[in-house]
Amino acid sequence: MSATADHAEERINPAARLGFEPGQVVQEIGYDDDVEQELREGIEAVTGQELVDEDYDDVADVVVLWFRDDDGDLTDALVDAIGLVDEGAPVWLMTPKTGREGYVEASDINEAAQTAGLAQTKSVNAGKDWSGSRLVTPKAARTGKR
Repeated sequence: MSATADHAEERINPAARLGFEPGQVVQEIGYDDDVEQELREGIEAVTGQELVDEDYDDVADVVVLWFRDDDGDLTDALVDAIGLVDEGAPVWLMTPKTGREGYVEASDINEAAQTAGLAQTKSVNAGKDWSGSRLVTPKAARTGKR
């Protein structure tokens, strides 16, 4: 694919700019009817397979965690998510945007990520109502893995 085609794909498919790759197994946690369906469909289009849910019993390449303020303890959710992927694999934390129901303060995300042993490497607009934070283990952040 040409560089121009790559950029066109990123504009059309929001998942393309998040770094998802063909063949990846993406485990989704916290799904509900309020999630960004276009992003989910985009991830499936890029990876070429359906997202797997909480019941998936193998190690995933990436976790997408949809989290709202009233979903419980964010640190606990992140620690659980880390256990579902290999070291260095990203966890995409998706939270409602400012002013939306379930909004999570950026300081709360940063604190929970640090407590869980993660570093935030990227923040993105993940759709109309959601923001995404790419979180990785600090070792992976330093070495540039995945």
